[in-house]
Amino acid sequence: MKTKSILVFAFLISLFGIDISRSQNNKIIVGADLLLSEKIGLIENKRLGIVTNHTAILSNGSHLVDELLTKDRIVITALFGPEHGIRGAAPAGIKIDHSVDSKTNLPVYSLYGKEKKPTKEMLKNVDLLIFDIQDIGARFYTYISTLFYTIQAAAENNIPVIVLDRPNPIGGIRVEGPITKKDYESFVGIAPIPIQHGMTVGELAKYFVGEKLIGNNLKSELTIIEIKNWGRKLFFDETQLKWINPSPNIQSLEAAIVYPGTCLLEGTNISEGRGTDSPFLMFGAPFINSNELLLELKRRNIIGINFSEVIFTPISIEGIAKNPKYENTKCYGIKISVTDRYNFNAVKFGVELISALHKLYPTEFKFREKSFDLLTGDSEIRKMIAENKPVEKIFDYWKNDLETFIVRQKNYLLY
Repeated sequence: MKTKSILVFAFLISLFGIDISRSQNNKIIVGADLLLSEKIGLIENKRLGIVTNHTAILSNGSHLVDELLTKDRIVITALFGPEHGIRGAAPAGIKIDHSVDSKTNLPVYSLYGKEKKPTKEMLKNVDLLIFDIQDIGARFYTYISTLFYTIQAAAENNIPVIVLDRPNPIGGIRVEGPITKKDYESFVGIAPIPIQHGMTVGELAKYFVGEKLIGNNLKSELTIIEIKNWGRKLFFDETQLKWINPSPNIQSLEAAIVYPGTCLLEGTNISEGRGTDSPFLMFGAPFINSNELLLELKRRNIIGINFSEVIFTPISIEGIAKNPKYENTKCYGIKISVTDRYNFNAVKFGVELISALHKLYPTEFKFREKSFDLLTGDSEIRKMIAENKPVEKIFDYWKNDLETFIVRQKNYLLY
């Protein structure tokens, strides 16, 4: 009996050892780690400019810039910071000046201030640009606009670009929403892609170049260092990578999942929860009847999400929310929780929500028309909601353009 038990135990250990081995072999490794471990020769003895922020963390917990500064034959001449700054501490929309990084003493050129694109002067001491920033998978999240301008400026100045790829935290399967129309391109809609684009920054870089969006006559020397072992079905918490808030108000993966929908509230007079402990997961206004809105949303049978009534008072929070909507004013609204992220459609939910608000509060509810049109990339979405069109008609409106994009997109997918 004892021998049999030992054999069973040994068999289980053997199985467990195989599982560990498989786990190690399938470990997800981001582009930044692979640059250091396998491709450091690409950047040696070159003057490097690095477009980055606080999210460029390696598996050992070090920041990419800090780690590179410990290496021989590596010279960093400039850093470039996106919205929220090089250390990710500035609230949304706050313009940032050029500075010197207090930790490394390197010059930092802001790409979210007077200029949003690297200038010839900024690039005069740069032989090679590196881009390493964690995106969240929504078109209006401005880090991908910074990526676009980085590639464009590099091509204009004959400078190669290396993009260090990182996972799309909300997965690479769902692609949804209207495509940005030419007249509505902006820093929250830099290119003709849908709101939830389903791509990594490496794939987007290939798309921008391959579709000649950076300019018909521009040639980009673009290198993507791909993620090892990432799959499109994976959400961020399935990667075993450490979550870092990519910006002050995206404080969880759940917030990132709903963001492609609830961010549309920024184009209205409804609070999207900035100035609370649950931005983008909570919304409301002083004039809303929470129970009434709750019943309307439940009537719409939205899959993958639960609703509960909430009362909140937005306040200014240092480094997170400056002068939020309805500051110091009691708001009534809804808090949401995602129950089935695989079937939840954030963009369609955002349209359903705004349609419901317009229906229930036709007098009090207001669009911030220019802002909303830039977020959706097309004024027709707003006009159809204002005319109380059925949401199915609105979804059908962008269907053909979206299907065309998905076909084109496949040429640039890496995973």
